[in-house]
Amino acid sequence: MGTALDYYRAHFGPYQFNYARIIEFPGYSSFAQAFAGTMPYSETIGFNANTDDPEKIDFTTYVVAHEMAHQYWAHQVVGADMQGGTSMSETLAQYSALMVMKHLYGPDKIRRFLKYELDNYLRSRAGEAVEEVPLERVENQGYIHYRKGAVAMYLLQERLGEDAVNRALSRFLDKWRFKGPPYPRSLDLIAEYRKEAKTPEQQQLITDLFEKITLYDLKLADAKTRRDGNGWTTTLTIKADKFYANGKGVETKAELAEPIEIGLFAARPGLGAFSAKDVIVMERRPIASGTQRIVIHSAKKPAFAGVDPYNFYIDRNSDDNVKEVTAS
Repeated sequence: MGTALDYYRAHFGPYQFNYARIIEFPGYSSFAQAFAGTMPYSETIGFNANTDDPEKIDFTTYVVAHEMAHQYWAHQVVGADMQGGTSMSETLAQYSALMVMKHLYGPDKIRRFLKYELDNYLRSRAGEAVEEVPLERVENQGYIHYRKGAVAMYLLQERLGEDAVNRALSRFLDKWRFKGPPYPRSLDLIAEYRKEAKTPEQQQLITDLFEKITLYDLKLADAKTRRDGNGWTTTLTIKADKFYANGKGVETKAELAEPIEIGLFAARPGLGAFSAKDVIVMERRPIASGTQRIVIHSAKKPAFAGVDPYNFYIDRNSDDNVKEVTAS
């Protein structure tokens, strides 16, 4: 709670109370909720958790950070009761909690959180009963404002920069904090993001993340390495595609031309997360639709390679992003 408060005060502005309380309730139900300054937590979602295992998600801290974030997103600024409303509360609480976790555990461990959110979104959208909508028009659909929202916001801060996204959120809060009607719309929030986008590519990313249903298909088909003087030359064969979907799931192929992370690693990620010491090379390379080969030089021999290895993108099958490197 203290770590979350420190981050939120530094980046979003003052906390409105002189207290912050967590109240335990029995495990008849498993959830947490944020009232003004007071947050009830089920014993089954935090109090009886063992967070000592470094290979597991520290969901207790994640949930605490999420509910603390609601002291800003819902208790300082509340969105209009219309499409997109929960993108200004739940999605921003997800982002805020991810930033706390990133600073606590380091960016290499965040892959575990992103993969959990991504897989949950992909599973849940298949069961949509009415219509999937973009984030800007989300209709209280948890798999969109929680799961997709977390992945979308993390990619946004990767491309625009964490400070840039936080500046946008701080401006949004300053404009709407404790205001009555008319309440802000998701369009007002997205407009703040656009002020921080410096290139046409960043503007298009905002469109893809919030105004469209965008899916990627990124696959590392092959990875071969050979000795080259004092180092190693690794050739990656990558297959990539990008799609826009409508609310019923019908997809239309879009042109992919974006810089995407490429990585070489000394070991396979353990239970979803990489260890920073195993990262040999991590760089952003232009990726286009279709099949392409990318050559990377490294001082150390890689054991594994990956395209979008940290799962920043809404990838239809993130399990084929990382592959063992073989000798050429």
